[in-house]
Amino acid sequence: MAKRMAVCVPMRTLDMFKNPRFLVMLALGFSAAAPLPLVLAILRRWLTESGVSLTEIGMTALIGLPYSLKFLWSPLLDNALPPAFRAWGRRRGWLACIQPALMVAILAMGMTDPSIAPMATVIAAIAVAFLSASQDIVIDAYRIEMLEEREQGLGLAFYVWGYRLGLLAVGGGVLWLSEYIGWFWAFAYAASLILVGFMAVWLGPEVLSPRAPGARMDLPTRLRTAIIDPFADFMRRPYWLAILLFVALFKLGEALAAVMVTPFQTQLGFTRAEVAQVSSVFGLFATLLGALAGGWLVARIGTARALILTGLGQMLSNVTYIWLAYAGHDMTVFYIQTGVENFTDGLADAAFLTYLSALTSRAFTATQYALLSSLAAVSTRTVGAFSGTLAEALGWPGFFALTMLAALPAMGVMLFLLRRLPPEPKAQPAPAG
Repeated sequence: MAKRMAVCVPMRTLDMFKNPRFLVMLALGFSAAAPLPLVLAILRRWLTESGVSLTEIGMTALIGLPYSLKFLWSPLLDNALPPAFRAWGRRRGWLACIQPALMVAILAMGMTDPSIAPMATVIAAIAVAFLSASQDIVIDAYRIEMLEEREQGLGLAFYVWGYRLGLLAVGGGVLWLSEYIGWFWAFAYAASLILVGFMAVWLGPEVLSPRAPGARMDLPTRLRTAIIDPFADFMRRPYWLAILLFVALFKLGEALAAVMVTPFQTQLGFTRAEVAQVSSVFGLFATLLGALAGGWLVARIGTARALILTGLGQMLSNVTYIWLAYAGHDMTVFYIQTGVENFTDGLADAAFLTYLSALTSRAFTATQYALLSSLAAVSTRTVGAFSGTLAEALGWPGFFALTMLAALPAMGVMLFLLRRLPPEPKAQPAPAG
């Protein structure tokens, strides 16, 4: 009997890997990541090479505000039918509308020249960020609703792998291609990668929402269901305000550092090809290894405790930036810094995304997840805007030391939540009958 059970469990796990919905998650993760480097690292590299000051580059963090404010229009995407592709359903239909527009916006951004008309580049980048954030709203809801409860962990792993591959394909690919064929054709390449997500939407299944579409209700009911109910549902949780505060603060230290990474690497003399090779290619594998280790850690000790350990690791990894600042253009130290930073980020992301997904009610998937992920990004888009001023005032070693201290408040809030809401003990397996 025990031998038969031992055979059945691996077979069930293998069957899950064959599930085509996981391939859809892989492709959608790829599509979700593709626009992100364009409005972050690549834009900052482009502006740095165009002679823009650190203070002005720091302010480009505000371009990412749509990622922090997406909860404002998430009720529309959560309830309304798309203007086209209605036969594909709400989730797939909205994605089929958003993704072609996103491709056009990326092409428009590539046609600008920040050394001549920087405002045109900024406006195009804002359009890319808005459409990318809208795509994220729908993909997150589609991901959570498409998979069964037991498939969520593996489905998220496929999504994260696709996401990291998308970051590599765009973050490394655009930098490398721009050296040889120019910025416009590199951006055209990035725009074409959104087709991976569109194919997944075309071939993927539609899912039914746990509640009826808002179009079948009267106007007051639709407004209450779309705007009030998702937030009221979340506010009924114990210590909901502390949970939101933790979500908002968890990425604060990383947010301050991330805005200045590209100018930092450029000032140390690392070329585009070197950055693509180390940060994008090597960094990807370090992140994926960290994500796998993070998933194991969450399963081993639980999400809450894993958040504490991975958060501390993410904070302490910024010591390697200080080391690199003193070492200068040293490829060995660059590899070490990138490996440590990306591995600890992968650890922290695995625990953090699991935590956010667990907080979401399936009745209000898109709106609640948009709220939580928006709060997670708010420090990058607001406080991060002042990172350039801080870097100029403190110098690189002092600046990265400050980013470590900025991670401490989130750890304090998480310890408070652990005391007030201790993790439930794991259920013991039932004896074999």
